[in-house]
Amino acid sequence: MKTDVTTLEAKKAGTVDLPEHIFGLEPRKDILHRMVVWQLAKRRAGTHKAKTRAEVAYSGSKLFRQKGTGRARHGSRRVGVFRGGGKAFGPVSRDHAIELPKKVRALALKHALSSKAKAGELIVVDALSLKAPKTKELATAFSKLGLDNALVVDGAEVETNFRLAARNIDRVDVLPVQGINVYDILRRGKLVLTKAALEALEERFK
Repeated sequence: MKTDVTTLEAKKAGTVDLPEHIFGLEPRKDILHRMVVWQLAKRRAGTHKAKTRAEVAYSGSKLFRQKGTGRARHGSRRVGVFRGGGKAFGPVSRDHAIELPKKVRALALKHALSSKAKAGELIVVDALSLKAPKTKELATAFSKLGLDNALVVDGAEVETNFRLAARNIDRVDVLPVQGINVYDILRRGKLVLTKAALEALEERFK
């Protein structure tokens, strides 16, 4: 599968072969859904906590006598019906991560890449580098390429000037190839890969 290579100035810079086993698959929504659920569950902090009636600080003595007051009978001030009492079945600190096999995660990334290629939302650029970290210049270059909502993936390291210029552009994410993931690919309209990123992905899925 061949695709055109462009530059940041929107000029043609040749063509490149996209590996069929990475970019030529028929996307499966079920695998992509499982991967996104896994990612979002994994990044939850799980630090929410509410005190139970065993943990709130109140006296354990009986509030008032059992009979003769005309009120409902109560044995503890710590129960949830009173202000400041413990929460029944409240949230507890826990790990929200779920299990997903490594092979399924790798397959999901291939399907995400294939979905962008099939939808015509994949752009391959020669390189990502700027002479100076100027956001306005980069925004102009992105508008020429039609990028208003995109994930940009570079090689092992993102060039410093480009990273600094891109960080203040709305709806544009920039990642090194090690950070490429299914959720970020799917949440952005276009996927921009450098030739270095393509080579790294080919090496990764050999």
